[in-house]
Amino acid sequence: MPKYIIEREIPGFGQSSPEEFKAGAQTSNAAIQEMDHKVQWLHTYVIGDGTYCVYIAPNKEAIMEHARLSGFPVTRIKEVKTIIDPTTGE
Repeated sequence: MPKYIIEREIPGFGQSSPEEFKAGAQTSNAAIQEMDHKVQWLHTYVIGDGTYCVYIAPNKEAIMEHARLSGFPVTRIKEVKTIIDPTTGE
């Protein structure tokens, strides 16, 4: 199944409290459950004004459905074509 990077612009999000991050994760998990686990959230990188989330999903439409159910904005969705790391150079 394809892997996606979802950029979400959320001004000031990086200054959220641990409780706010927990509530956001619970909201995302509830949306995933409502979708019968059609998408899988791997993790999120929090930046000053938003996030970069890594998801596995059948298509971009499923990512948008998760966003609609969770109420989280989507700025950009990009499909990961391949992953390289230090071992790629060996």
